Amino acid sequence: MLDQSYYAKADEIIDQYGREPASLIPIMQAIQGEYRYLPGELLTYVAGKIGVTEAKACSVATFYENFSFDPKGKYVIKVCDGTACHVRKSMPVLEALYEKLGLSKEKKTTDDMMFTVETVSCLGACGLAPTLMVNDEVHPRMTPEKARDLIDQLRGGAGA
Repeated sequence: MLDQSYYAKADEIIDQYGREPASLIPIMQAIQGEYRYLPGELLTYVAGKIGVTEAKACSVATFYENFSFDPKGKYVIKVCDGTACHVRKSMPVLEALYEKLGLSKEKKTTDDMMFTVETVSCLGACGLAPTLMVNDEVHPRMTPEKARDLIDQLRGGAGA
């Protein structure tokens, strides 16, 4: 059960974009921008408020890879595994992050909700490969060592 503040925030967002079916995607984007994920209960709530079925809202949310029903960490790290990054060894970078953070392909977010690690098909920075992105900041020419150091920096210098 979500806290009432989630519904109040959803109402603000709905009022901003309008109570019409065409507003579904911008509303979902704004909610995900606020919470770093799309709470399922909130999606149901929004659907009812703008006049779309819950099934329609869910089908839109699951169609677009950008939407996530899973809570994400404060720092969302996207490791590129596109062709250029892959051949320039992005997978050892990913493995170093998994090891450093105690994560895996199945477990993508740390228990303290500090880090989420995902792979993406392309970050559009092929000339800087291998590349990863932390929230909205691109980090070029990554190595496993640089990735581990980056985690330490994000943690505030504590080399845990």
